[in-house]
Amino acid sequence: MKALIIGASGATGKDLAEVLLQDPDYTEVVTFVRRKSGSNHPKLTEIVIDFDYPETVSQFITGDVLFSCLGTTLKIAGTKEKQTEIDYGIPLRFASIAKNNNVKSLVLLSAYGASPSSTVFYSRIKGELERDIETLGFSDYTIFRPGLLLRKDSDRFGEKISAAALHFMNKLGILKSFKPMPTQTLAEKLALAPKTNANRIQIIELDKIFSFNG
Repeated sequence: MKALIIGASGATGKDLAEVLLQDPDYTEVVTFVRRKSGSNHPKLTEIVIDFDYPETVSQFITGDVLFSCLGTTLKIAGTKEKQTEIDYGIPLRFASIAKNNNVKSLVLLSAYGASPSSTVFYSRIKGELERDIETLGFSDYTIFRPGLLLRKDSDRFGEKISAAALHFMNKLGILKSFKPMPTQTLAEKLALAPKTNANRIQIIELDKIFSFNG
């Protein structure tokens, strides 16, 4: 299979690229990035683009599966408008181009609580993206909704505190379905989806991701 990734510079996207490069079922891995990563692998092609204009690289958005892992935080984006463009606008435009180019499968990294009717801004735009990609009509469409992610060498203080608190509560038997997930584990689950997801739409909620086998 030929895999396409947007969001390959993020924690999960980086891990996903490595998983796919080591997986013999994936013969090509194409990442769309703002700048070269310096990685060198015979299966890897990095396409440097301006994400404001994905149409300029439409000829490269061809393959078997698009992994959509692009996302940011309001703090990093600076405004809700900018975050909406990154978390909703760009992924939807990429998905639309991929569908027009006959990419059959799409795997979307979404978030716990995603819903177009949510009163929480982040959850709402994630839900709107899920909904609007579905209308494009991919043959295979898998949505993952993880909770707290454990990033390698994370320097986010709030993330470390939240993870420690959840680990403590998990040991007490509380909030077990909210168990923090390493991005490496999530990447491995994302890679499984296109192998077995034949002509269906499925949503993998956070309490099912650890046990997901395709």
